[in-house]
Amino acid sequence: MEQKPYKRLDAEDREAISRSLAAGLNYREIARRLGRSVSTITREVKRNYGSSLYRGCAAQRKADKYSGYRRGGQRKINKYPKLQDYVESKLRLAWSPDEIARRLRLDYAQDMTMQISHETIYQYIYVLPRGELKATLIRGLRQEHKYRHSRKDKSSDDEKRGHISDMLSIEERPKAVAKRTVPGHWEGDLIMGKNKKTAIGTLVERVTRYTMIVHLKAKDAQSVRKAYAEALQKLPHALAKTLTYDQGKEMSDHKRFTIDTGIKVYFAHPSSPWERGTNENTNGLIRQFFPKGTDFADVSPHEVRKVQNLLNDRPRKVLEYRTPNEVFNQLVALDP
Repeated sequence: MEQKPYKRLDAEDREAISRSLAAGLNYREIARRLGRSVSTITREVKRNYGSSLYRGCAAQRKADKYSGYRRGGQRKINKYPKLQDYVESKLRLAWSPDEIARRLRLDYAQDMTMQISHETIYQYIYVLPRGELKATLIRGLRQEHKYRHSRKDKSSDDEKRGHISDMLSIEERPKAVAKRTVPGHWEGDLIMGKNKKTAIGTLVERVTRYTMIVHLKAKDAQSVRKAYAEALQKLPHALAKTLTYDQGKEMSDHKRFTIDTGIKVYFAHPSSPWERGTNENTNGLIRQFFPKGTDFADVSPHEVRKVQNLLNDRPRKVLEYRTPNEVFNQLVALDP
């Protein structure tokens, strides 16, 4: 990697150093990956307790402390209560620092006191004293995606898949769907609850990323069909054209679903989550609120709607930091 013009290490750099040291990389390899000089990495690690004790968060707190001395202790987010309230309120809604910083540019384009970088937001969180506020705000930060592994138990995989009659393959789906130029094409799946005995349904529109979370009384084919149909039939016809789904047995009643709604169902190939990438990503966001082990029998429809609203009111990079609600409602307003 080409070495960057010198600038101070930031929180992301220090986290990368910490992870690299834990992975056993040497200073030269870390420097190459970060585009820094070896001496920069060496000094950073040695001034922060050495390679065996180096921690990115602790190193950043120490750097911020000295940086505060240089600035006379003045941190922008602390100087402007309105900005601080905005940042903290959005972090509590599980917005990422990047989403907050970018959305501020839209909501307060002419107000420089309400402009802040995502890096400054990260630093603000890390230098907070330990306590309930810090724990709450850190919980809202995105977690890195875990690597996917192929399933080893093929017998259980075969039990779930391959028993749906008269399927329409994703290969038969209109080519325009893949281009994401026309709205009204959805992706769907189940999120399983504790011991796979309960579930919620997720439906995501591919263009707007508008999400519907469907509360399910049961996860059998008839219950799922009725619940999905009820949710999608509330939409204008132009915004509910197709559904791309996993080959789960809960969608085995797809022909009746199409008769009831006019929505054709196309099935992705087995073990091919990238063919429903929007839905997979959205399910990961939903897991922030309903982690693995959740018993959805104990989750009320009100709680489900609350999470749905939080997701649809969150700005997305892919939408140029508009929210799914804003983009979707604009399309609804245009529908005759």
